[in-house]
Amino acid sequence: MLALTVIVVIGACVLVSGIVGNRFGIAPPVLMLAAGVLVGFVPRLRTVNLPPDTVLLVFLPALLYWESLNASVRAIWRSLRGVVLMSTLLVLFSAGMVAVVAHAFGVPWGPAWILGGALAPTDATAVAALGQVLPRRVMNLLAAESLINDGTALVVYGVAVSVTIGSEHFSTVHVTWLVARSYLGGAASGVAVAFVGGRLRARLQDPLLENVAILLIPFSAFLLAEAIGASGVLAVVACGLIMGQLGPKVGTPAVRLLSQGFWTIGTYVLNGALFVLIGLQSQSAVRNLTSFDLARALSAVAAVCGVLIAARFAFQFTVILGIRAVDRRPSQRARRVTHGFRVITGLAGFRGAVSLAAALAVPNTLDNGLPLPDRDVIVFVTAGVIAALMLQAFALPPVVRWANLPEDTVIESERRMANRTAAEEAMEALPDIAATLGTSQEIADLARREYEKRLRMNRAGDPDDDGEDLDDDAAERLRDFDDQYRELRLALLGAKRATLLRLRDERRIDDAVLRQIQAKLDIEEVRLARTQLVD
Repeated sequence: MLALTVIVVIGACVLVSGIVGNRFGIAPPVLMLAAGVLVGFVPRLRTVNLPPDTVLLVFLPALLYWESLNASVRAIWRSLRGVVLMSTLLVLFSAGMVAVVAHAFGVPWGPAWILGGALAPTDATAVAALGQVLPRRVMNLLAAESLINDGTALVVYGVAVSVTIGSEHFSTVHVTWLVARSYLGGAASGVAVAFVGGRLRARLQDPLLENVAILLIPFSAFLLAEAIGASGVLAVVACGLIMGQLGPKVGTPAVRLLSQGFWTIGTYVLNGALFVLIGLQSQSAVRNLTSFDLARALSAVAAVCGVLIAARFAFQFTVILGIRAVDRRPSQRARRVTHGFRVITGLAGFRGAVSLAAALAVPNTLDNGLPLPDRDVIVFVTAGVIAALMLQAFALPPVVRWANLPEDTVIESERRMANRTAAEEAMEALPDIAATLGTSQEIADLARREYEKRLRMNRAGDPDDDGEDLDDDAAERLRDFDDQYRELRLALLGAKRATLLRLRDERRIDDAVLRQIQAKLDIEEVRLARTQLVD
């Protein structure tokens, strides 16, 4: 009964937090975290602990895969140098600074570096959940950083754990091998699973079975990478990025609609449950704290939070600006951002599931059987820092207003251009399509006039110019030609989809634009084809 009670309580916390957050404009994850802390006062729930394997093997693959699927590859490529630097140098710098602060509080160097490795990476799911008020370009950069930096941090963490417990000795060659295996093995595992997954999806016809295959993909990538000692996190990210490019090509409209609904609600529940469990784990961390008194432990949390924020700001305004001074190419100068942009990214370094899972996975004993020093401090400080940094969500809206970043109209302008180009190319292909299908001239003429109307609306700036419904007069006249009409419209939808994919592959439109327009085309195609999503 305890397990069922926990499920119901967590679900209720997620629901109530979402309702209250939407009502009062508060980030729901912050409320979910607070709800978890409050739930921890219930005596019956005080024995509940979050196993690290649950986070690593259940939560992370699904959540990271969804974030990777919805990432913008074009945005990652444009900011690749900054993303790589933030995912490597910033992670190492943050881990080192945290280790120095922890050691200053009396934590031995080994456990101090374990804490640094656990807290160094930002969290993709936390950024996505807490960063909804952020401008699109900021979100793209933060999402890319948080998807990639886990590999570096987990190598630091793994080396620190191995050296501390006495199972291995630190050496440059060994660390280089661990980094190479983590990154290259993880990426290779993700590519391999994406290749197999893409081939499998192309062969499946049943939307339900194809979605079962989609569900297995991230867990398979994680499993394969972990089996060879590589980074399961990077494997899931690599696999998700590839499938995000392949999905619109190999999937059918019915599969995409069913998958979108399933993953949207599934990841929302998983994300919410994770925040509640983090709050609940904070209670457990306080009760299990014995090495430090509470005041000293809270001081350590505050100091670590301060150094993590300071490290991000220092990196933003020194390393990146130093590179700016060296690289004066016009292409790089065009990508420069304002100080306000850097302040926002400096404040948005949220921590989350990876950090908590790493802290909980720290061994209880050394190889000689003695207790690992200050393990309880590692867990407490990690949980406390995660909770404290989430409070920055309250500061983000005023900071965004202060930064006064230029209005981002890229997505809207690209969406209008994509709709116009797709409609124009579909209209050009209409005579050949109609001839191939044997469509009557009357139906072809009506379809052409409807496309011309849509193009006029597009050029006039109509926000709903991507609709596919015919007007009432045209629809009435086409009732007698239902089969011909449906075949023609389905073929034209296919032509528009091909245009959109080409524009995406040419990097003329963002992945987000493709997903927005394709979702409407999918709905129309399912309606016209009279497809059953689930039998």
